[in-house]
Amino acid sequence: MKTVQNLDRTDRKILRVLQKDGRIANVDLARTVNLTPTPCLERVKRLEKEGFITGYVALLDPVKANAALCAYIEVQLTSTTTEAIRRFNQAMLTLDEVQECQMVAGGFDYLIKIRVADMQHYQRFLGGKLATIEGISQTHTYVVIENVKSQTEISITI
Repeated sequence: MKTVQNLDRTDRKILRVLQKDGRIANVDLARTVNLTPTPCLERVKRLEKEGFITGYVALLDPVKANAALCAYIEVQLTSTTTEAIRRFNQAMLTLDEVQECQMVAGGFDYLIKIRVADMQHYQRFLGGKLATIEGISQTHTYVVIENVKSQTEISITI
């Protein structure tokens, strides 16, 4: 499998710039990475085709999007059979409040990141949605008080 280490310096620069501004005009991107526009666009298309770039998104302000409360929930399952994991994973895919769901090693099975409007919405999510999923033995929630650092960029060494 090809990784970032297999890319040349220019490709890595392109990836760094696009992570900061996915809407940058190709002409401006080309200038930033010291290319002319046509070869720059060809490189971007190749990086997309090879799966280095998986998509482009708009990042929303959580307060304006009525999702100001962020919480992390540790989830422990009653069983970690292949079927139990499949059922839980499928349930997570249906919950709009869940931004991330990671299976982890350690004292619990999953770490879920949710965004909701407020504590009342969190309570409805916990009692009305999460608690109804078969196979959960316990949960522990950590509500974010202050967002110290949140970034979407993956560090790429040039």
